Order: sequence, then structure tokens, then C-alpha cells
Amino acid sequence: MPKTFVIGDIHGSCHALLQCFENSGFNYQKDTLICLGDVADGWPETRQAIDELLQIENIIYILGNHDFWALNWMETGYANDSWLMQGGQATIDSYEGKVPASHIQLLKSAMPYHIHHNKLFVHAGIDPGRPIEKQGIQTFLWDRSFAQMAKEKHNNSHRLTSYDSVFIGHTPIHEDKPRQYCEVWMMDTGAGWSGRLSMMNIETQECFVSDPVPQLYPGVEGRKKN
Repeated sequence: MPKTFVIGDIHGSCHALLQCFENSGFNYQKDTLICLGDVADGWPETRQAIDELLQIENIIYILGNHDFWALNWMETGYANDSWLMQGGQATIDSYEGKVPASHIQLLKSAMPYHIHHNKLFVHAGIDPGRPIEKQGIQTFLWDRSFAQMAKEKHNNSHRLTSYDSVFIGHTPIHEDKPRQYCEVWMMDTGAGWSGRLSMMNIETQECFVSDPVPQLYPGVEGRKKN
């Protein structure tokens, strides 16, 4: 039976991405992968990671804030200093002067969020007090208050939304695998820093993780800022 997986922020760590695929037995032709965004910026293989994602028959790509910055550079050639310091230089270097049109198209066609069988997938967060269709890209790409709210309400068995589950990236957790707070699964286990990349079967909640990413790129620094 085809399976559906969700994966956290990749941040240029193609080695880690391949480990997650191998550990999960991911089938490029039959299975579905929901990416929570931020394939770009940090480790040196953004181009290679996107090449790998483009080989997947059924991929649902959700835009992350780093993808937003990377796409702006891809389309305009402009790179501001803030983005360069937050992993953008590694993205630029990975392309060696030429960005394939298919890479631009993946990020241009990325979704602000995705709903599947009453499960919500979004990069950063939402405002649980407003209908999702009335919220904007600033919330979906940059919000951290939703993750903080989930942590604070967790011990009270509190529900934040009407969704069965909500999957987010963006806010890293210092854990070796994704963790659930209320109905919110936090999928960013620090692959852009000193942590691991995590992938999950959304039906069974079985997790598949990479080695700590710095071990996969010895001598290379990850992002300096989040």
C-alpha cells in the first residue's frame, strides 16, 4: 500500500535526506512525501536536495521562510546580507552560477499550507483563533507563537485547533525525533544546526531519522542564525 510521509526542515542536508529515505524504505514512485519547507540554506547541498525531491512522483511542497528568501535570489539575483548569514551563501554556492528552471518552479508552486484527512501541514504556524483561509503568508512562514502555545498547553490536555493533527517545522526542538504537543507535531529536530533530519509516516506515526547532520558534513558549519 502507498504510504504518506512528512519531513521536517532539510536545510541543504541532502545526505540526511537520503538517510531518511533509506531508513523508511521510501518508494519514489508509490509513496507521497509532504515537505514542510526550508529545503534551502545551511548545509552545502541545497541543489542536490532539490534534485532528489524532484525525482519523487508524489510530492507536496510547503513553502518555508528560507525557501521564500532563496526563491527571491533565484528570480532576481539579489542576496541581502541577512539571508547570506542565515545559510543563503551555502545555497548560492551549491548552484555554482546556474539555477535549473525546475528548481525555481518547485519553490514557486509551493503551497502555503496543506490539509489531508483533517491533518494540517504548515511550515511555521497558524493563528488558531482565525479561519485559516483568512490568514496570511507572514503567519504561515514565520510564526513561532503557535509552537510556544502548544508547548504551554500540553500538560493540560488542551486542544488548540479542530484538526486531528497539525504538523509544523520552523521551530527546532532539541530531541532525537519529532515530538507531539497537544495535537501539534513539531518536526524540526535541528537538521539545520547540530541535530538530525526527521521523517514520519503520518498514519502509523513511525519516525525515521538521520545521523546528526554535522557528522555527515565534517568540517562544514551549518547556519549561524535561525
